[in-house]
Amino acid sequence: MKNETSKLFSVKNKVVIITGGTGILGGGIAKYLASESAKVVILGRNIEQGEQLLKEIKQNGGEAIFLTTDVLSKEKLEENKKTILKTYGRIDVLLNAAGGNIPGATIAPDKTFFDLEIDAFKKVVDLNLFGTIIPTMVFAEVMSKQKEGVIVNFTSEAALRPLTRVIGYAATKSAISNFTKSLATELAVKFSSKIRVNALAPGFFLTEQNRTLLTNPDGSYTDRAKAIIAHTPFGRFGEPDELFGTIQYLISDASKFVTGTVAIVDGGFDAFSI
Repeated sequence: MKNETSKLFSVKNKVVIITGGTGILGGGIAKYLASESAKVVILGRNIEQGEQLLKEIKQNGGEAIFLTTDVLSKEKLEENKKTILKTYGRIDVLLNAAGGNIPGATIAPDKTFFDLEIDAFKKVVDLNLFGTIIPTMVFAEVMSKQKEGVIVNFTSEAALRPLTRVIGYAATKSAISNFTKSLATELAVKFSSKIRVNALAPGFFLTEQNRTLLTNPDGSYTDRAKAIIAHTPFGRFGEPDELFGTIQYLISDASKFVTGTVAIVDGGFDAFSI
């Protein structure tokens, strides 16, 4: 029975692409999946971080490659695809972890909706929404020919609850949740029921992108961070490794009848009510 359960959640030899793979969450997932014997393809812009991550994975006996990319460039992604197929011959999993936010698309405490910078808002839409759609167009094409594959998009707590200030980021992440459901149907009906598309909605995790928003220079929590924790039943921020199990479930046969869903990992934030 133990052996059967192990196989159910196995990701051994699966070729897993991770966009945004050099970030705190993406990098942690890359190292974990490599430790579970997946063949990891790290896509990112930061060469130094990518090479360091690759070194750590290989030192621990994992298999991975790092490729520089631009998730908004179909041409660059097509080059990446050729390299991946030349190296591994197939693509089993795509984790769309690239994304982020910029100040102009947020509403500062002393500003209002009318102060939003439209150009900044557009950049956030491009990075989060099209930075998910374009890689999916490129890599899911391989899955359509294979008649199998798994895609996991990264949405956010901001897509579930109307959080203050991050209006641009929240709008794009909400769109990704909708896109996930649409694509799940599209690929299953027109290509194969063995192609699955789901999304992961992390709650609040400290990353390089939100660190200045949630912590003061001395490392103490800002008022916003304190408010988040006060509304999280677990009473703390999440740790990157607390995403690993859900990711493994979503990309393994353990979830082979699961598609078009959003898996929430947030310590209860979305369930909180006064």
